[in-house]
Amino acid sequence: MSYISQSNSNKPLKAVLLTITAAFGAMSIAASAQTDYSNPDMDPVNDLPNPYQTVENYLKLPAGREWGSTSAVHIDVDGESIWVAERCSGNVGACVQNSNLDPIMKFDADGNMVTSFGAGMITWPHGIEVDPQGNVWVTDARDNRGDGVEETEVYGHQVHKFSPDGHHLMTLGMPGGGRDPNYLFQPNDVLVAPDGHIFVAEGHSNAEGSTARILKFSPSGDLVMTWGSYGTGPENFMQPHALALDSQGRLFISDRSNNRIQIYTQDGELLDTWYQFSRNSGLFIDENDVLYAADSESGSVAPEWGHWTRGIRVGSARTGEVHYLIPDPQPDCRGTCTAEGVTVDRNGVIYGAEVGPVGGIKRYVRQ
Repeated sequence: MSYISQSNSNKPLKAVLLTITAAFGAMSIAASAQTDYSNPDMDPVNDLPNPYQTVENYLKLPAGREWGSTSAVHIDVDGESIWVAERCSGNVGACVQNSNLDPIMKFDADGNMVTSFGAGMITWPHGIEVDPQGNVWVTDARDNRGDGVEETEVYGHQVHKFSPDGHHLMTLGMPGGGRDPNYLFQPNDVLVAPDGHIFVAEGHSNAEGSTARILKFSPSGDLVMTWGSYGTGPENFMQPHALALDSQGRLFISDRSNNRIQIYTQDGELLDTWYQFSRNSGLFIDENDVLYAADSESGSVAPEWGHWTRGIRVGSARTGEVHYLIPDPQPDCRGTCTAEGVTVDRNGVIYGAEVGPVGGIKRYVRQ
């Protein structure tokens, strides 16, 4: 069954390749290939340097608007501008109550907002993707059901595609959500491969029997295949929370509540499982295969994972080595703390999207 709606669009923008300056090119792949990162009981990767300076309040909102919970951030195809999907100055329900606020915003390299859109279309923005043509994809992981809301007025649990100037181009999923064999329910993240295929990570609950799978769609939005189910086994998921592709075309999946990254082919074949990047919520891989993994939950939400330091780990998608750790400056924070979403510009500057209790975006600059 297909749940696609499309709108007319302008001619796609020419794709711009990101160029990232990174210091990992000289790493010895052969030496690292001997390391086994698939042991869930491995020692925590905490004792690492932090060469980054934290910059707060770099992205500037319009006067009168405050940052709310934010988990969705992605660099633009120009390599410098930043796209953010923010929860309308609040968190759960805020974009329904504040339906006049645009949740999707673009900021230039100096932190100034240059455009915004999406008011009244998204209930709880969770993940964001900018495809090679510059189009912006946002996952909506909740719905607007409530007192007085007619079923014909329900929306949410969908993925929306917009042109860079905010024209609505496509929607994946039933309004208000659908469960297997229908879709979507609690979509966490979306990724568009170079050939146009669309991947969606679905399921935001740890309850037994919850939705937890990956869906693959054709470039036109037709469902091609799904894989995975709820559980803790080798090919199960529990909150598949973020997606990234490396230069080989391997699909990295943040299997958050299983405290691991699972690496697949784009046809659903499991290749490897990594635990060294901790309980990560957000993933970003640059074109040099530098992997950025944001852990926003170790300790506070998952006490059994309390021996792992919460923060952003920076390493290699090729070898699995972890080189740096930007720790949460509030180690005693309770809730979903420090960056949940993560992206990197062409100069290696990191942007972390925070759900709370702080919220908003932090900037991390290499010293």
